[in-house]
Amino acid sequence: MKQLFYLFLLLPILGRAQAPPRSSPYDSAHFSWRKPVPRNRLRELQPDRPGVTESPFTVDAGHFQLEMDALRLINSGSGNDDKNRELHLAYSMLKLGLSRRTDLQLEVPLYSVAKQRPTDADDWQERNAGFGDVTVRVKHNFVGDDQQGTFAMSVIGYVRLPSGGAVGDGGMEYGVVLPLDVELSDKANLEAQLGAELNYDRETGSRYVRFMPSTALEYDFTEKFGLVTEAVALWNTEQRRWLASTNIAPIFKLTPNLQLDLGTHLALNRLTDREYLVGVTFRR
Repeated sequence: MKQLFYLFLLLPILGRAQAPPRSSPYDSAHFSWRKPVPRNRLRELQPDRPGVTESPFTVDAGHFQLEMDALRLINSGSGNDDKNRELHLAYSMLKLGLSRRTDLQLEVPLYSVAKQRPTDADDWQERNAGFGDVTVRVKHNFVGDDQQGTFAMSVIGYVRLPSGGAVGDGGMEYGVVLPLDVELSDKANLEAQLGAELNYDRETGSRYVRFMPSTALEYDFTEKFGLVTEAVALWNTEQRRWLASTNIAPIFKLTPNLQLDLGTHLALNRLTDREYLVGVTFRR
């Protein structure tokens, strides 16, 4: 884990080796949510999905972007006394570009199913289904959003509302994420992030802090096909142990404004969740 932390600290230094400035879609005018960027001047589509590591780039001013898990299946680590399974359908992130460097995001879990099964039981004994917890997020980019250099950095702040009832976490939760991106070549990008959350434990009625460092490499084999490989670590003040996974996600770039992806999160220890997902990103 120390190597991952040191790599994160070195990324800003690597980003200083800037390539010659490229043309920016913002050179000739200032845009906002009331004055959208013309469609023929939109930047490359840069969603936060499909991995845990988020993009430092924002949505172009005045445009909407939908990023959705059409299906995501999460199985809890086998080290727990009870087995847990979650199924998310149409888990959506709605984004609106507010200005040159800021966008507003609304995370809407339209339908979720959560099940539990004790280790000595033959079948699932507790099942809750319905609308999940809504999250309000704001992303602001500090450098690189105009895509003129090889380094970009932003900050994401969010609050999760307890709107999911038995399906949700049961209390207000807060978080902040610091994503970075270094362009290694025309085909490869190295991304990393540090994230922290103040979470709520429904069973104990207490709060705990979770830290989420991660790093990812995205490589475009062609204009239409790319692959994301990712390493993710989790640590919280409740369990006081590291969880780790490696993630693989192919990306299919059908048009400049439409992207499909699928992926899996492979657990590297017994307590880490295992995930499988299929998703889509659409911009207008």
